[in-house]
Amino acid sequence: MATDIERTVEVDGREAQIAEVEHQIETEGIQYLYCQFVSVTGRIMGKGIPAKHFGMIARKGFQLVYGSTANLFVDRHGHYIGYGPESRELVGIAEVETFCRLPWDPKTARVFCTLFRGREEEVDGGMFLTSDCRGNLRRIHAEFEAKTGLHLRAGTEPEMMWLKVDADGKPTVEGLTKPNCYHIDQFAELQPLIHKVVEYSEAMGLDMIQGDHEDAPGQLELNFQFDRAELTADRLTTYRQICKQVGRELGAFPCFMPKPFMGVSANGCHHNISLWDGEPSEGGDNKFMPDGDNPQIPGKIGMKAIGGIMEHLRALTCLSSPTVNSYRRLWDTGFWAPVFADWGFQNRTTALRVSAPGRFEYRSVDSAVNPYLSFAALIKAMDDGLDRDLDPGPPEERNIYEAIEAGKEVKKIPMSLGEALEALAADEVVRSALPGDMYRVFEHYKRDEWERFLATVTDWDIEEYLDVLP
Repeated sequence: MATDIERTVEVDGREAQIAEVEHQIETEGIQYLYCQFVSVTGRIMGKGIPAKHFGMIARKGFQLVYGSTANLFVDRHGHYIGYGPESRELVGIAEVETFCRLPWDPKTARVFCTLFRGREEEVDGGMFLTSDCRGNLRRIHAEFEAKTGLHLRAGTEPEMMWLKVDADGKPTVEGLTKPNCYHIDQFAELQPLIHKVVEYSEAMGLDMIQGDHEDAPGQLELNFQFDRAELTADRLTTYRQICKQVGRELGAFPCFMPKPFMGVSANGCHHNISLWDGEPSEGGDNKFMPDGDNPQIPGKIGMKAIGGIMEHLRALTCLSSPTVNSYRRLWDTGFWAPVFADWGFQNRTTALRVSAPGRFEYRSVDSAVNPYLSFAALIKAMDDGLDRDLDPGPPEERNIYEAIEAGKEVKKIPMSLGEALEALAADEVVRSALPGDMYRVFEHYKRDEWERFLATVTDWDIEEYLDVLP
């Protein structure tokens, strides 16, 4: 029986693709290559090699410790998260179609890699590594499409704040601009950064479409065109990489921390999603479009998908608001943070809104999200909604706070990482988006993060309790 590595490298036409990239490397003078994958937290990991060895990485791959999928991080007890030092080494195989020269360094390129277990392992040798969140999304999406004939298309709203740096180049907690939302003059102040980000993004295949200054210090949202979920996740990862490079070049710090400032809006990363039968460019059918007289109500498939998301919203929150800091966003009231598990048409006080006919905006997601995990979980939740014919109930048209005052009973999403981890542990459907080792690695990493927070004395503790008695 062939292994997953063998099936991957023996795909028809792949050798011709490898030859094309090798020709590009030679003719364009590309000398170095980043072979990269994405860790449990969304961090870009991997190895660098001389580009002349691309063929080896595409056919045989590189080796790296399993723990790199968890940032090679140790927990508060000194234990490596996910995999110990005695674990075997993974194999990363280059995905030829993702090869891309870096516009800021034409002698260097990057390629995404799929991760496998070592060929010589006694159990599942040469098979897919289940702690590869990027590979998991591709496989989960393919299974969903094979089952339903539908695929997820997604766009993101990647908010982030551009902060000033000090004389040593370290980030400060001061934005480059004032927190004036949609203010063109504030937008203009950031144009050197914006132009460079857009230039690099377009060169790396992101179709940039719009942007604005949001209502926090130095806060920008620059959007690129929606696409299939796995492509959008790769582009969000690339966008973050681009922002980091632009910050180095222009002496600014791109901050993707969800809530660096209280009293102003946080950094969200709303997911705009739809389910399609076929490709839009080929006359595909958006199954979220209304099929009745009311343009505000999605069709039957869309309603069932909303039902699935509402059913699993508490567990979904753990993956889409994945840090201790994420929940500062929910507690800082008055800034449209979606704390209630409800849905509506153009209703920004709910966790899910129909932002336009044929499109849902999932709002309980912030800038620290690992999109490979959040998209995979949304697919699983919507699949469950389709399977069980789940009804989300009527849309809420009122401000949710006014609706609650009027007597409506609405559940809250988790309000801390600890609560979210418990919700995830209790939800088999969402946990299935983290197959094999993935849930164990994620839970260990995030449980340790929560415990380290609880085991920390903060400035608030000192101010509140230092002179508490007598």
